[in-house]
Amino acid sequence: MLLADFIRGSVAALAPLYPVEEARSIIHLLCEERLGTCSYTHIVDPGYEVPATRQAELDDAVARLGRGEPVQYVLGYTDFCGHRFQVNRSVLIPRPETEELVREAVVRALRLDRPARVLDLCTGSGCIAWSVLLDIPDAEVVAVDVSADALDLARTQFPGRAPLFLQADVLDTAQDFPYGPFDLILANPPYIRESEKARMRPNVLDYEPPLALFVPDGDALLFYRAIARWARRFLRPDGTGIVEINEDLAPQTAAVFREAGFRHVHPLEDFSGKPRFVLFSEFNHNEP
Repeated sequence: MLLADFIRGSVAALAPLYPVEEARSIIHLLCEERLGTCSYTHIVDPGYEVPATRQAELDDAVARLGRGEPVQYVLGYTDFCGHRFQVNRSVLIPRPETEELVREAVVRALRLDRPARVLDLCTGSGCIAWSVLLDIPDAEVVAVDVSADALDLARTQFPGRAPLFLQADVLDTAQDFPYGPFDLILANPPYIRESEKARMRPNVLDYEPPLALFVPDGDALLFYRAIARWARRFLRPDGTGIVEINEDLAPQTAAVFREAGFRHVHPLEDFSGKPRFVLFSEFNHNEP
């Protein structure tokens, strides 16, 4: 089969799920990974044939994509902060917006006159923890998640010195945790309300782990209250917390940290101008 025909037919197969340009980008990415072609190969070399030995593999991948499976799971990886992370259905696919959390954390860690100690809560694939460590090799990074499957993947992302990955329930804020204190506490916790499912795509709703995505409408900020308690226990007096948030709940999320006794709390916008993060620091120890 000609590569041009394969691309045309595959894009058409994804049309019910994606806009045409997004479908085309997905198929080009698949071809780049599996065949080593470029997005323009079928144009500059219109006679390029898909090797017969690869056809079944490609057809299977397109079938998975056509059922709504994210291309990152089909390929087994995604790129984040300049590094290639393994992903599977036990972990949330890292988003570009979250890279800004990492950049902010690295800037603050590099200002310290000592190796930074960093705690990453709800670590999932480990993309935040690993990205900080890869940018700051002398940092001490501890990462926590409730999912054993997620931690199994996170631990194997890269060779060499790794973050310390621990299984723990972030919502258990009174548990013994003899690893603090920390200069930075980071988190991208579940924050999508159950009622928001109706406007989500099937490739997220049907494939990414609900444990990493959803919170009940009646208690949408439960993870942030827990993170505030972790920060009260383990954040150094001059330390900073940075959390990713639901853009629709920015004022309410900031209020959680103010009510927990942090004096300096402010939102941070992502590259789209949406309130995507809350930064907090300077815990008032006179608060109850």
